[in-house]
Amino acid sequence: MPSDLDQRERRELCDLLDELGPDHPTLCEGWTTSALAAHLVVRERQPLAGPGILFGGPFESTTERFMNRELEKHGYHGTVERVRTGPPPGPLRVGAVRYRVNLIEMTTHHEDVRRANERPPRTDRRDLDDAVWEMLGATLRLVALRARIRNLRVELHRPDGATVSSGKEGSPKVVLSGPPVEVLLHLQGRRDASQAKLSGDAAALDRFATANLAI
Repeated sequence: MPSDLDQRERRELCDLLDELGPDHPTLCEGWTTSALAAHLVVRERQPLAGPGILFGGPFESTTERFMNRELEKHGYHGTVERVRTGPPPGPLRVGAVRYRVNLIEMTTHHEDVRRANERPPRTDRRDLDDAVWEMLGATLRLVALRARIRNLRVELHRPDGATVSSGKEGSPKVVLSGPPVEVLLHLQGRRDASQAKLSGDAAALDRFATANLAI
């Protein structure tokens, strides 16, 4: 049976969005809580918004129009409620698919809201840390591809000694160490908010530090 941790992150994110209201900051540059809520809705309900979410650039204006329409039609709390109820019937509601598509997304955006509003890291969620860690290998490979990090070995180290890596042995190496959610935030471009620690070869660190990891 697939985990429901993605659903828990969704619920708790929506609870926080309702608590804060529409005009609070997030870690997503230029987005308030209202923009983030609208993003989450169009991500699941508007396929034509996909290119702007995935690739940005000239496609962003189309995605922004869908986000603005969502808020105009449903208002802030109505939009948050549509995040809470999730996508319409279809593959994205099926347990295993839903979980794989949403755990990293909901966890990252939950922390985007938490950290930007002075909420401390959660240290009581071992189940979430374990689930995120299981997906960090795929996340690392995707980040390396998106950020075009070539000829660089990146190792992720968890405090319990577990490791995940990407890149060839013998290549210049960087090591990102910390609890899984902190490592995730760094990999998702939230470097300043993450409490993960970065170490490694000086040249490799320079390359990794300037790579565009942001989503």
